[in-house]
Amino acid sequence: MKTPARIFVWLLPLMLAGCTHNATQVQPLAPPIVDTPLPEPSPAPKDLPPPVVTVPTQPAPATNTAANTETTPPPKPPARHRKPATAEPTQQASTESSGVSAIGQLSSGAPSNLHVQTSDLIATTERGLNGITRSLNEQEQKTAAQIREFLKQAREALSTNDVDGAHTLAVKAKVLLSELTQ
Repeated sequence: MKTPARIFVWLLPLMLAGCTHNATQVQPLAPPIVDTPLPEPSPAPKDLPPPVVTVPTQPAPATNTAANTETTPPPKPPARHRKPATAEPTQQASTESSGVSAIGQLSSGAPSNLHVQTSDLIATTERGLNGITRSLNEQEQKTAAQIREFLKQAREALSTNDVDGAHTLAVKAKVLLSELTQ
């Protein structure tokens, strides 16, 4: 008798819950959206005076006379003092080991040093590109053409003394070459 009683106790909650799929519940519908036109904006009053426009006055230009130009010498540009370049070996070692950092390569501020570095980077990248002996697929040929274009633009930038722009282009070419040789 214990087993039928136990079964009854287990089935009692199911029988009390009843069938919920037969009961139909009516869900209320949302009211329909009525699109009403916006009211016309009222026109601006016509009896207002016109807006007042003020033009700022400019000082009259000074007349250039021979007396003015002779008495006032041209101002001297401020003297620029450069700090001596100091190389920190720990910073250079971390830059060399990780390749190019996320913010780019930091320069020491000496333009001749950057000019030499950039020309060396261009030459190294060009040698690396010319050293590829395997046949390249279509995508790799496009990448090689892009590298050559960057190198060409970097040389042009160096010839016009745009050392920073040339260095940026040379670094881009070097990064593309490293992807090509992987």
